[in-house]
Amino acid sequence: MTSLLRPWNAYQIGIALGLLLVAHLLARGLAPRFSEWLRHREGWPKWRMRLAVTLRNRLRLIIFVAMIWPLIWIMREVTWSSRSYLLAVVAQLALAWLVIAILTRIIGNAVLRALVRYVGWAWVSLSILGLTDDTRALLDGLAIEIADTRLSVWLILQAVMILAVLFTLARFITQQSTQRISANEDISPSMQVLAVKTLQVGLYGAAFFIGLRTVGFDLTGLAVLSGAIGLGLGFGLQKVVSNLVSGVIILLDKSIKPGDVISLGDTFGWINALGARYVSVVTRDGREYLIPNEDLITGQVVNWSHSNEFVRLDIHFGTAYDDDPHMVRRIAVEAAQSVERVLDFKQPVCHITGFGDSSVDYILRFWIKDPTQGLTNIRGNVYLALWDAFKANGIAIPFPQREVRLLGMGEGQPALRTSD
Repeated sequence: MTSLLRPWNAYQIGIALGLLLVAHLLARGLAPRFSEWLRHREGWPKWRMRLAVTLRNRLRLIIFVAMIWPLIWIMREVTWSSRSYLLAVVAQLALAWLVIAILTRIIGNAVLRALVRYVGWAWVSLSILGLTDDTRALLDGLAIEIADTRLSVWLILQAVMILAVLFTLARFITQQSTQRISANEDISPSMQVLAVKTLQVGLYGAAFFIGLRTVGFDLTGLAVLSGAIGLGLGFGLQKVVSNLVSGVIILLDKSIKPGDVISLGDTFGWINALGARYVSVVTRDGREYLIPNEDLITGQVVNWSHSNEFVRLDIHFGTAYDDDPHMVRRIAVEAAQSVERVLDFKQPVCHITGFGDSSVDYILRFWIKDPTQGLTNIRGNVYLALWDAFKANGIAIPFPQREVRLLGMGEGQPALRTSD
C-alpha cells in the first residue's frame, strides 16, 4: 500500500483517472452522433449491426485505450519505464476487456456470453498480473476421480471456454451459410432446408468433439457410454427417431416443401416450415398445426401444389325441369368465368349428372392457380355468381315438395300440403 503512494505511482493513478474522465466526456459527445449514424445503416447484416452497437456502448473504453497507449509510448521515450508501469498495467487490462467485450458479443446466448466474458476477463487480468500459474495450480488441485478419469475445475473451465468459442464459430458460420443458401434460387426449398440441417449437425458435432479432444478428454469412454444410452433410448424414443428419419426422407424426395398447400385429414393449409420432428402447417383461420413427419410419410396427403399450382374445383347444383338445360349450361359457364380467380385459358365446363326427383342435376368444373388464397371463398363466389345469373335469366332453383294425405278424411275434403 505504501508503494502505491510513492510520487510517480500516485502520478500514474492520477493520469489514468484524468484520461478516464476525458474519455467519458468525449464519449458523451460522440455517442448521439454515432447512434444517429447507425439509424441510417438499416441494410447491414445482423452481426455487423450488433458489432456496431457494441462499439457504441463501449465508446468510452475505446477512447480511453486510444489515448492511454500513445501516452505510455511517449513516457517510455522521455523517462524511465518504471514511471509508466502502472499505466501499462491499466492499459493492458483495458485493452483486454475491450477485445473480450467485442468478441463475446457474437455469442447469442446471454448466459453463455456473460460466463465467457467474465471468465475471460478474470483470466486475462490474472495473466497480466502474473498470477496464472498459482491460479491454475489451485484450480487443478480441486478435482475428483471417476475410475480412470480425473475431473478438475481447471479442466472443466477449459472445456467450457473452448466449447463456447467453437460453438460460437459454428453458429456464426451456420447463420452466414444459411443466408447464402436461402438466397440461392437454383436450390429448391426442400434442399435448402436439408442443406441447412446437415450443416448445423456437422458443424455443432465437430465443435463438440474437437472441443473435448482439445482439453484431453478421453472419447473412448464417451463412445461406449453413448452406445449404451443410445440402445436404451432407441426403445423408448422410437417415435422420435421415426419422425427424424421421416423428416430426412421428406427433404430428400421433395414430396412436400415450404409453401405447398396440403390437406391431411381435416387439416387444410400451407406448409410454413419443415422441422426435424414435425411440419408446421398454417390454416386459413390462422391456426398452426404441428404434424409429425411420420404421419406425412405413412398417411395419405393431398398436395395441391406438388407438380403445379393448378387446382380444379367442382360445384353441384340443380335447376327446374322447365328450364332449358342448354341455356343453363351456357349461363353457368359464363357465371364462373366472371369470377376473378377462375382461369380463362382452362375453360370451365358444365355437365348434366342426372335427373333428380325435383331438379335436373348439374356439375360445374373450373380451375384456379392460387389454392393458398383459399378454396371455400372461391366456391362461395362462384355460387353467388350462379345465383345472380339465374335470377337475371329467370332460371329457378327448385326445392323438394311433398303432399301429405290423412287417412279417414272424406273424398271432398282437400289434402294437407306441406313442403320442405
